[in-house]
Amino acid sequence: MRGPLGDRIYAALARLRRLERRELRALRRWVERTSNLVHLSVLAFVPLLIAVVTLLFNSIEQLSFLLFPPLASGTYTLFADPEGKYASPTRFVAGLTAGALCGWAALGLASALGLGGGGAVAGAAAEGLTVGAFQAAVAVLLAGASTWALDVEEPSAYSTALLGLLVSPGDQPVFALSVLLASSVVALVFVVWRERFYDRRAQFLYESTGSDDHVLVPMRGDDPDATAMLGARLAAAHDAGKVVLLDVVDDEAVASAERDLLDEGRRADRAVTDGGRDDHGDPVSDGGDASGNEDGPSDDTSGDRAEERAVAAAAAHLEDRASEIETRVGVPCEVVVAVGGRSRAATVLQTARETNCDLVAAAYEQRYGALTPYIHDLFRGDIDVIVHRSAAGRTRWKRVLVPVRRASDVAHSMLDFARRLVGRSGRISVCSCVSGERERRRAEAMLADLVEAFDGGFETRVAVETIERYLADNADEFDLLFMGASTDRSAASRLISPPTFERIQDLDADVVIVDRS
Repeated sequence: MRGPLGDRIYAALARLRRLERRELRALRRWVERTSNLVHLSVLAFVPLLIAVVTLLFNSIEQLSFLLFPPLASGTYTLFADPEGKYASPTRFVAGLTAGALCGWAALGLASALGLGGGGAVAGAAAEGLTVGAFQAAVAVLLAGASTWALDVEEPSAYSTALLGLLVSPGDQPVFALSVLLASSVVALVFVVWRERFYDRRAQFLYESTGSDDHVLVPMRGDDPDATAMLGARLAAAHDAGKVVLLDVVDDEAVASAERDLLDEGRRADRAVTDGGRDDHGDPVSDGGDASGNEDGPSDDTSGDRAEERAVAAAAAHLEDRASEIETRVGVPCEVVVAVGGRSRAATVLQTARETNCDLVAAAYEQRYGALTPYIHDLFRGDIDVIVHRSAAGRTRWKRVLVPVRRASDVAHSMLDFARRLVGRSGRISVCSCVSGERERRRAEAMLADLVEAFDGGFETRVAVETIERYLADNADEFDLLFMGASTDRSAASRLISPPTFERIQDLDADVVIVDRS
């Protein structure tokens, strides 16, 4: 047995493990952002590729420094903007090679005109390197004209053309071939990185795309049935998805009675399937007592009878909803009854952990225009939560709007959930509202980075107006809006400017508030 010292050591180690998990989760979500991922890739791949090329070509003396400057800048251009204009492997290789050939051609032309050749020979000292103005101008002119004509414009082609003037005429073929081979190595690595990792970063990095498929739905609030259907459609997008309907009651006896009724209902369903007999082959009872009185003993008190009817009605409602979900959506649906403790939110989160659920889908609840403490307590938990505000009891959502303020793990989750809901036949619009035209280009680039990680088509919009005005003008075109929970804001900030979902109350579309644990 552990002594006091052992207990303190164990507690300290547990805290360290929790801290480590939080730090790793924070790091993963930081890397989820496309801009951070690109910067990390630049830091990792540009030095590594230059080192590899250096090892391969270091034996050629005249290439020890002439090849690498344009190669390094071109490699940075590739990885720094993987979807940009210059992120083409063909353009990269052809542009650098064309630049090397243009430098060679400029030396040949100058020599033919009697203006002198290159100003360097293999192994010449740095101070002896000279390049004529004519050769430099011709090399740049040819580089610009050839890359334009071939549609392989590459900024590094100009530096390759100028550096090629420093290579002696006899070494020009070796220089051009080395540029071709070295740039091909870099381009091959870039293609593998972009197609196998960068374009599939949602699959590898975004947590919601590989999880949030076991959904717990607390059956409470204004329209829990619509919320249950929402959770079912999110879960059905994954092969391993399931839905758990939760009923929280205040009394253990009531919970036990409801569980018994649910078990009896399932046994009766199996018996009907088996021809009206139970697991032992005996006929199934119709529920009456031995005297034939279908209502059972007649000496029950009215209070007990009312409680039994309420329990039976609750159990029947849960079973009906579970059966409807399995029939309409085709996802397994379980029913759980739990006894509520001092905190309903804590009971919900504990049940989610016990039933192996990684997403809680709760119906919207408000008090005095703001979310209830129950919803806020769910947001403070360690499980992902979505809160659904139903406008008209919809059970299908094919037109979804996702307003985004910045790239984040919550934005990735909203896009993933939207894609699950609409399927292949739906429509997803992603918008960002800015305060001025100067911010438009940045917002457009941010939206492009967000949507390109997901399969399927997206419409992106940037509007120069407030989010409230934009939603008021456009929300009626959609079935559902996704919004972040804004849990990263301070209490003072939320007091001065309440979250958007609290400022919009009269929309025809459903609203889903997303919070990542």
